[in-house]
Amino acid sequence: MTAEVRPTGTPPPGAGVGGPAGLPVELNGINVIAEDERKGRPRDLFWPWCAANIAVLGISYGSFFLGFGVSFWQATFAGVLGTVISFLLVGFVSLAGKRGSAPTMVLSRAPFGVRGNALPAAVSYILLVGWETVLCALATLATATVFDRLGWGSGNTTKIVAFLVVALVVMLAGVLGFDAIMRLQGIITIATAVLTVGYIALTAGHVSWATVSSVPSGSVEAFIGTLIFAMTGFGLGWVNSGADYARYLPRGASSRGVVAWTTFGASVAPVVLVVFGLLLAASDEKLNSAIGADPIGALTALVPTWYLVPFAIVAILGLIGGAVLDIYSSGLALLTLGLRVPRWAAAGIDGVLMILGTIYIVWIASNFIGPFQGFLITLGVPIAGWCGIFLADLALRKRAYAEADLYRPEGRYGSVGAVAVGLVVAGTAVGWGLVTNSLASWLSWQGYLLSASGLGGKTGGWAYANLGVAASFAIGFIGYLVLGRHRVRNQERAG
Repeated sequence: MTAEVRPTGTPPPGAGVGGPAGLPVELNGINVIAEDERKGRPRDLFWPWCAANIAVLGISYGSFFLGFGVSFWQATFAGVLGTVISFLLVGFVSLAGKRGSAPTMVLSRAPFGVRGNALPAAVSYILLVGWETVLCALATLATATVFDRLGWGSGNTTKIVAFLVVALVVMLAGVLGFDAIMRLQGIITIATAVLTVGYIALTAGHVSWATVSSVPSGSVEAFIGTLIFAMTGFGLGWVNSGADYARYLPRGASSRGVVAWTTFGASVAPVVLVVFGLLLAASDEKLNSAIGADPIGALTALVPTWYLVPFAIVAILGLIGGAVLDIYSSGLALLTLGLRVPRWAAAGIDGVLMILGTIYIVWIASNFIGPFQGFLITLGVPIAGWCGIFLADLALRKRAYAEADLYRPEGRYGSVGAVAVGLVVAGTAVGWGLVTNSLASWLSWQGYLLSASGLGGKTGGWAYANLGVAASFAIGFIGYLVLGRHRVRNQERAG
């Protein structure tokens, strides 16, 4: 299938229309990348994905996992398996970007329809803005904690300065776009990897294997809950942006390479950090409790004063690496929803929302981990359903995307893909009925199917296993493989 033919000088659908004067801003928006702009190799995907997931927040996930009431070995197996599987899904979504050379949420129009795709695009947008806000807030809190320990200042002044610096870097990278982000992520990966190794070396002595090995084993339900939470906290938070960073690759780039380098780059750091975090949290109950209030700042208690500045650098750079990818993808998702502004302006809008959200988390919210878990699980349910549908559509599709029709409701992909929309709604309805969020009071309505399904209700053993995430993915994937086959076949016959 050939790309859309456009008159010379005519911008492609969804392209940017100019950038701020004097800045080397990416002008591509949600358009298909032109042949002469495609570049790079699959191995280049290692850098953005590693930088986005090398944050020391991964160490704190060890504490989060133990909160499910599992042993070290159970948490390790669930954490590693959940992390790798979830990022493998990101790798497959990235493959669609190489094939279609368009952003993830544009390619999602193939199963959902050009207008029907507004539903998953809106959920994706909220999730991405939420993540970039959380990461910005964590960077602010971590910096304030480090400065307080150093005696360089504490309180709101330090938090405000840290907040402004982090927000400026994230917003600037989002505005500049793809090339700037790829260069920045390479620097972040190398610098953060070196400093993280230093942190591990300095804190390894705090590990008490006797204490770690004495942590009792948990139930099957607790293990499954840990596994699904690992998937939700890591890869499932990125599936809706996987294609955004592979879309510049040449069409002839290795498909296996795209999947492999994305999966490896994204998962290698979290696997190491989670296992080490489990060792630390299981060894020190006081640290385990402190992480809930300040997931990054609590880790500073283990390092000598002279390493606080390097720790602050590694913490901030790692969180910025994730927030940068989020703000870039959230801007693309906003354009997919129909906002008619340049890509850099969309990123700027998302930056403003990030600033407002960070202010709430840092200066207003009294608890972090409860609402954070509730946020991940609640939006993880519809995103899991969307991911299942998207990957099923990709598996069924034997020919390249009809690029021009991705932007025309009257084209072969239609206005609304009723099967995909129906499946994601059904998967979400079932999924929300099988998850609970007791730490976030505003989500207490969830879990309404736990009693009816014979799983013991909202206080039973399965209440915190987050089965709804897996159920939503299964409904989307299996449902579309069965019900969407005819739609995909008709689309490809139209070409």
